[in-house]
Amino acid sequence: MTYAFHTPDKLCFILDLMNGGDLHYHLSQHGVFSEKEMRFYATEIILGLEHMHNRFVVYRDLKPANILLDEHGHVRISDLGLACDFSKKKPHASVGTHGYMAPEVLQKGTAYDSSADWFSLGCMLFKLLRGHSPFRQHKTKDKHEIDRMTLTVNVELPEAFSPELRSLLEGLLQRDASKRLGCHGGGAQEVKEHIFFKGIDWQQVYLQKYPPPLIPPRGEVNAADAFDIGSFDEEDTKGIKVHM
Repeated sequence: MTYAFHTPDKLCFILDLMNGGDLHYHLSQHGVFSEKEMRFYATEIILGLEHMHNRFVVYRDLKPANILLDEHGHVRISDLGLACDFSKKKPHASVGTHGYMAPEVLQKGTAYDSSADWFSLGCMLFKLLRGHSPFRQHKTKDKHEIDRMTLTVNVELPEAFSPELRSLLEGLLQRDASKRLGCHGGGAQEVKEHIFFKGIDWQQVYLQKYPPPLIPPRGEVNAADAFDIGSFDEEDTKGIKVHM
């Protein structure tokens, strides 16, 4: 956010223009990504999660539709409406997007922290590679069935995945948060040190020196519908009070 102001009845945000579209749109246009392409997006997303987690913020809504690209193809994590501070008290609300929510988030009354984001990352990376979340393999839209699968089904990873990728996803998609990659006390550093990211210079990732695999077409609306880049939905601003 660059700036914010309000009128007597409106709260206004000035945001950086991310005219490159989101990864959900590009997945529909580009098709599934290769491991190498996915690795690029994973590295930049991991740095974003690390930034939030270091400030005791759990994001809770990681999915391709919330990953925006700038005009050069670099990542911005958007829509922090469900982000939550866990510095003093861990959240326990079951919120997020079905098919990306961690088991501990689905289990009502269970407290959790940044562990939830690492599970969601595993779900999102799987979708970039296969076109669907690991718990929507049969294209079911039934939320209860998706949640049931998330809580009970061991994800079967395709034979075509490299051993390094399989190891990464198996680590991220552990149902037991205490066994999950990124949840053994090292946080993002554990994920960054995984063999799948061997050879990655994380300082160069931070400086955006790695070339993006996809450069969004300039002069085009990189969205399925122009409405997708319009104003905030009423649900996003409901309940916000403006004090004069």
